[in-house]
Amino acid sequence: MTAPQIGIFGIGLMGHGIASNLVRKGHKLGFFEHPGNQPVDDLRAAGAQGFSDRRTLAASSDIVILILTGSPQVEEVLTGPGGVLETLRPGSLVIDCSTSLPDSTARMAAAVQAAGSRFLDAPMTRTPKEAAEGRLNLLVGGEAAVLEVARPVLACFAENITHVGPVGAGHGMKLAHNFVSLGMVTLLAEASASASAHGITPEAFVEVLAKGGGGGIALDRIKPFLLSGDTGGLKFSLANARKDLDYYGQMAAGSGAHRAVANAVLETLVLGLSRAEGQGREGALVPELAALLRA
Repeated sequence: MTAPQIGIFGIGLMGHGIASNLVRKGHKLGFFEHPGNQPVDDLRAAGAQGFSDRRTLAASSDIVILILTGSPQVEEVLTGPGGVLETLRPGSLVIDCSTSLPDSTARMAAAVQAAGSRFLDAPMTRTPKEAAEGRLNLLVGGEAAVLEVARPVLACFAENITHVGPVGAGHGMKLAHNFVSLGMVTLLAEASASASAHGITPEAFVEVLAKGGGGGIALDRIKPFLLSGDTGGLKFSLANARKDLDYYGQMAAGSGAHRAVANAVLETLVLGLSRAEGQGREGALVPELAALLRA
């Protein structure tokens, strides 16, 4: 595929970084105009074009990239009224970088393939900072040959691209990853709330864990909030964390896998989100869980 026209749905915190890297590296880019987008003046100035109609954007794109909240949004954009599949070009490629349920992903892939096009699920790990730097990790599900077609485009915004299995495996791996990573942050948040109640300073809490078995990426990401109230180490909303753990639980339940720990993490996130919403802070971020869990 030579100089593909790329269409993006979802210019949020992660999507903006992806879009910026694509236009910076010379790709022709269209994006869907949506109230939830981040400011796009810089993208327009770099030559990207906004579209107010999904069908028109799909019809003009060789590659469609989805960076949406979850399965309901992906299904609506692809198969809803006026959706992408109504005008998707035969032989084109849909890449779903959202965090979705594998069962839904399998259905969407089948619908895309029935329309004569190809599909990859390629959810991301890391943060908006790495998205802006073009250093995301991608967990790709789909045919290896299709991944090789997409690789030059994916490499514009990803540092590591891992083929984890067939369609749906990327999203399954993302849910497992987020269970582990968010679970560790949740554990640290709960422990810090308890430590604070017993007179342990945040500085001592962080220092002792960092020098022992509690050190690692999860501590690094929550540490700025524990020490100074800075949420910049993990700009991920509690609402999305709750959604991802709910998705993981659904995936585990579908296979009969044990999920007692996942259920406890989800329960804690639900509690934290409820307290945040009770304070009028619907957009609370995951690091704030440490304060929300204090008695």
